[in-house]
Amino acid sequence: MADHQTILRVLTVLEKLRVEEFKVFKWHLKNLEEIPLYKLECATRHETVDLMVQHYPQEVVQVTTKCLSSMKRDDLVLALNPPKDQDIFGVRRKEKTSNATGKEKPDNRDIYPVSKDSMRSRVALLITNIKFTDEEMNRNGAEKDEENMENLLKSLKYEVVKHSNLTGKEIDRSLVEFSKHPKLIQTDSVVVVIMSHGKLGAILGKDWTDENQDEFPINNIYKHLDSHNCPALLDKPKIIIIQACRGGGTGSVLVSDGPNTAEVCDEEENIEEDRVQHVHKEKNFIALHSCTPDTAAYRHKDLGSFFIRYIDDVFKSSARQHHIEELFRKVMLRFEDFKFQTRRQMPTKERCTLTRNFYFFPAS
Repeated sequence: MADHQTILRVLTVLEKLRVEEFKVFKWHLKNLEEIPLYKLECATRHETVDLMVQHYPQEVVQVTTKCLSSMKRDDLVLALNPPKDQDIFGVRRKEKTSNATGKEKPDNRDIYPVSKDSMRSRVALLITNIKFTDEEMNRNGAEKDEENMENLLKSLKYEVVKHSNLTGKEIDRSLVEFSKHPKLIQTDSVVVVIMSHGKLGAILGKDWTDENQDEFPINNIYKHLDSHNCPALLDKPKIIIIQACRGGGTGSVLVSDGPNTAEVCDEEENIEEDRVQHVHKEKNFIALHSCTPDTAAYRHKDLGSFFIRYIDDVFKSSARQHHIEELFRKVMLRFEDFKFQTRRQMPTKERCTLTRNFYFFPAS
């Protein structure tokens, strides 16, 4: 399988092609007869690279080179296959530093560290509310979401801590317990998935009624897993996925899942170092909500929610090539043409404080 650097090289070169040239490139690619024409016709540059990785996992550079050569774009062939002392932009590479053993030390400042040991310690929290005290609120089809998400998390090497049918207080308690999980000190990341009815800013507990506002504030996720309350996750990605309505506005409902300024100091006077290190309280989070604020989310009564199905599909096909923000973008893209009668749904990426790229699987 092509590694991240190879994929980036190919994508960077394809982005140098003009629109008409890119169409010619896809025509040459189609003539190799491995990728179906219907998949290539409307494919973007990112999607074309994905298709090449899927169909030519060990030969992406060679295939790209062949198509560019057929187009007489020798300049891009050279950019794709630069001399050893140059990068893809023709800039001479800096000499790599070595450690005491003489091995090269790669610069991974842009990527969160992942190792085989840290992958073995991965743990995820999965909460699904299906049955409610008011049976009319039961979330038919959510069993499929729970099954799909559990299988997906396991395929991404996470041990799954699973809860079903919780009250708001029980959801809160499960987050507190999760923040103390012994594996967190060794893991490279965590995933928290909560699926229930919801409204703006809150997840509904299983006992919710008009008279009993049984709710869990979404903000508590960030509070329980922040640097202060969960230091074991300091500088580690915390991925939040929420399938729930955020209001009753149209953008939704086959079956509905829902009933700055800052001070800047010019000077720092009389400050002494007390050997206390201050860290960002909320950092390295990224969340994907199933819909935009004040709208609802769709769920099929037999197949489960479209949001979870699309996450399952995108992650299974692309998690070995792309970082988490790109995976979320691909999920959102699936909803661009999503429609049911006059209804629409668009997932929303929120509270992203990731400072690097996170890949579920390190480059081989």
